[in-house]
Amino acid sequence: MLDQAARRAESLRDWIGGGVDRHLHGRETSVALADLAHGTCLGGRLPELAGRSVLIATEDQLTAALALIELDGVARRMILCPPDLATEHLPRVIADADVDAVVTSGQIDASGELGVRLHVVCHPAIVPMAALPAERRDTEWVMFTSGTSGAPKMVVHTLAGLTGAIKRNAPRESPVVWATFYDIRRYGGLQIFFRALIDRASLVLSSAGEPIGDHLARLGAHGVTHISGTPSHWRRVLMSPQARAMAPRYVRLSGEIADQTVLDNLAATYPQAQVGHAYASTEAGVGFDVNDGRAGFPQSMLGRLPSGVEMKVEDGTLRIRSERTALRYLGAGAPALADRDGFVDTGDLVELRDGRCHFVGRRNGAINVGGLKVNPEEVEAVINRHPDVRMSLVRARKSPITGALVVADVVLRDAREGEKARGDALKGEILQLCRDGLARHKVPAAIRFVPALSVAASGKLVRQHA
Repeated sequence: MLDQAARRAESLRDWIGGGVDRHLHGRETSVALADLAHGTCLGGRLPELAGRSVLIATEDQLTAALALIELDGVARRMILCPPDLATEHLPRVIADADVDAVVTSGQIDASGELGVRLHVVCHPAIVPMAALPAERRDTEWVMFTSGTSGAPKMVVHTLAGLTGAIKRNAPRESPVVWATFYDIRRYGGLQIFFRALIDRASLVLSSAGEPIGDHLARLGAHGVTHISGTPSHWRRVLMSPQARAMAPRYVRLSGEIADQTVLDNLAATYPQAQVGHAYASTEAGVGFDVNDGRAGFPQSMLGRLPSGVEMKVEDGTLRIRSERTALRYLGAGAPALADRDGFVDTGDLVELRDGRCHFVGRRNGAINVGGLKVNPEEVEAVINRHPDVRMSLVRARKSPITGALVVADVVLRDAREGEKARGDALKGEILQLCRDGLARHKVPAAIRFVPALSVAASGKLVRQHA
């Protein structure tokens, strides 16, 4: 692994040369990275962006990726605008991040009501570039937190911190092609973008609105070998008839709790692949990888790891300290990101069982049933064990007696046949599974079969208590 000082001296442009045949593949367009090594997608306007705080607000991931490569080491700050950021939040973002330039793919008139004079359009058609700006800067990378209500927080990272967990592998005999179901403007997707660049590999990008079957066929056509997504992404893959259109060598899960059922199902579907899961958060950075095929992580990983990451469980939540954590939140009146000792409270609840730490939910996501707490993810893990269940969402339903009841929406492996043929009997089996594995107050009061569950742009299940 490169040390932090060496990483700090590099920029993304340093990782795209070398004459290796590799591409960024969008849904309809592919770009050879070798062309970008000596060219520009910003229409020759890169010098105008030097030293500025730039909001990257392109419609598609491909142009966002190209802009990131060009601007790292040139811009003072880059703000990665996720595709689902509400327009109402843009004025606050522009003010708090001191934005004085916007890069788009043509859809925003930044000189209009947003009040940003410099508007540069990024296009995947690369043209020759005379010279790079002479001064090399340590660009700040600003990302948005996910899973929060209201205006999301902005988190400041450095390239060194963002790439601190990534090893530069020795050249392989067979080519590596990375892919991710994430959007690269989110932390999980950005990690895979960096891995592809550092690994001198091609990268296949996802596309919003693309049918899952078409996406899987495209991944297979590009020969994807390494691929990452949330457990919710992967459950949707496993439901698709096109799941075996690709044959990856490495399958990675992150962003949500990876229960044993989804790990086992992926191992059965892709027997040639190593199946691993990773823990990371936008604030804490990458914590660790687990590649033994089991849910949770060994208790022995608490303390200081060889990577320099330190972990502990305090008041039931995982705390992380390392050089990979973000520098700070951005904006006036922003709270401290870490405690006085430098530990970031992830808010993820952890329980120790049989020498292994298991994630059971979010501290702020519990359902209150008559004063007793229920973590939805814990109940979902039990429901998902049933062989006819593909995925589930546990939520609250208001109750005049207990305040809330636990109810579950369940997607079956074969929704038409399973629900039609077995109906109430199938619901009874799922409920009995819950009674056998959960405390009484955690057992769902009702189960509803649904054709699909909503997944947010972050790749996580949409959780709304009603």
